[in-house]
Amino acid sequence: MDDKPKLLDQVREQIRLRHYSIRTEKVYLEWVKRFIRFHKYRHPQEMGAAEVEAFLSHLAVRWDVAASTQNQAL
Repeated sequence: MDDKPKLLDQVREQIRLRHYSIRTEKVYLEWVKRFIRFHKYRHPQEMGAAEVEAFLSHLAVRWDVAASTQNQAL
């Protein structure tokens, strides 16, 4: 059995180590989930810069999000 924490738990732990607010934690976790869903549930370890660029481009073109929103997603 793999004792390694799940990805979202790892992200949550890192956010809490940095003492971010709970609201920020929730927002960041939602961005991680959106990124994973956009890439058809591939694990982020399998992806790189090209997938990040594709996601950010999708946000800009399809959803017409502001640059500040793209930065938050990044």
